[in-house]
Amino acid sequence: MKKALIVLAVAMLSISVFTQSAVAQEKGRGGAMGFIAGCCFGIRAAGAYNDGKEIQWREWCTLIPYVSIVFSIWNGVDGMQGVTTADLAEKYGSIYY
Repeated sequence: MKKALIVLAVAMLSISVFTQSAVAQEKGRGGAMGFIAGCCFGIRAAGAYNDGKEIQWREWCTLIPYVSIVFSIWNGVDGMQGVTTADLAEKYGSIYY
């Protein structure tokens, strides 16, 4: 039963990836990089990437084992201090936010 569910889940994921990937490729975004953005950084980063924004270096650093905790805490402190997307766009540029 487990194998049947796994095969079904993989089949549904494959169909979804291939159909949605074709739609996203027409827009010039999506594909493998959209998949990485969604898996590693969440749906907000994937949506922003597909809208034409880039992934910031601090987000990439969260993928490094042991170092990621430093950047996660840094992001949390910025969130605690009330940093907004407008503040980040002013600091890092509109290509990211």
